[in-house]
Amino acid sequence: MKPLDKHKRPKPRFHTAEEQDRKEGKSDVGSRFDSMVHAEQLYGLIPVLEALRAGHRPIDNITIAEGAKHDRLRELLDLARKANVPIHRVPRVSLNRSLNDATHQGVVARIAAARYEDADDLIDRLSTKVGTDSPPLALVLDGIEDPRNLGAIVRTAECAGVDGIFVPERRAVGLTGAVMKAAAGAIEYVPVARVTNLVRLIEQLKERNIWTVGAASEGKSDYTEWDWTLPTAIFLGNEGSGLHRLVKERCDTLVRIPVRGRLDSLNVSVAAGVLLYEALRRRGNRESD
Repeated sequence: MKPLDKHKRPKPRFHTAEEQDRKEGKSDVGSRFDSMVHAEQLYGLIPVLEALRAGHRPIDNITIAEGAKHDRLRELLDLARKANVPIHRVPRVSLNRSLNDATHQGVVARIAAARYEDADDLIDRLSTKVGTDSPPLALVLDGIEDPRNLGAIVRTAECAGVDGIFVPERRAVGLTGAVMKAAAGAIEYVPVARVTNLVRLIEQLKERNIWTVGAASEGKSDYTEWDWTLPTAIFLGNEGSGLHRLVKERCDTLVRIPVRGRLDSLNVSVAAGVLLYEALRRRGNRESD
């Protein structure tokens, strides 16, 4: 389907919690870690490892559960040493209590809060790729509420080479610790911008010759019929209600993902993977022609 023609420190000291407590005159090893958790936390081995690799956000310190053993833990320690990031060790029970038993894999970092990109700047960067051999590909998420879904989408988007993601300021999950854990480090590489009005965003994208494609079960054409080699922004809706009515009405086109079972739709993060990898496949085929 072709669209109609329309108008981018000193070296860290590795020590145990007991050693630190003796130095500070404390006896409760859990209390020291509890005093640290008011800052934003990034937990999980891979998210913390990717934050160290990317180097985009300052890391105040990393806490590791005593006895934690991972094949890649040595790499994390080496990177932390090179970046002069202090390492603390605490009993696993203290880590569990402070993180409300979240799946932390024995690793948590106190890190600068994830920053949202300026939406106008991101739109401008997308527009610079229009008309090039690498047309822009963006995601717009209309009210995603489950942090695991958002994290999975960000991870897939990074793997598929997406240029940026837009999320609404209200009635949607933000870049929480759970999102960053599910994203497995991808949040360090994919720009995410917040917007107040998705309908206005659609018009801004159209003004820059970026096609707006909504995913909806009532779409009149299958997703394989769209020309994914065009500059495209994919709109994905809320887990339960899908895209808002005005968003669907303003998109250039709506596409559907065929289902053959009794349910009428896929999980939104799965749908994102289907659409993004179709775009990647089609663009790869064009490059090989």
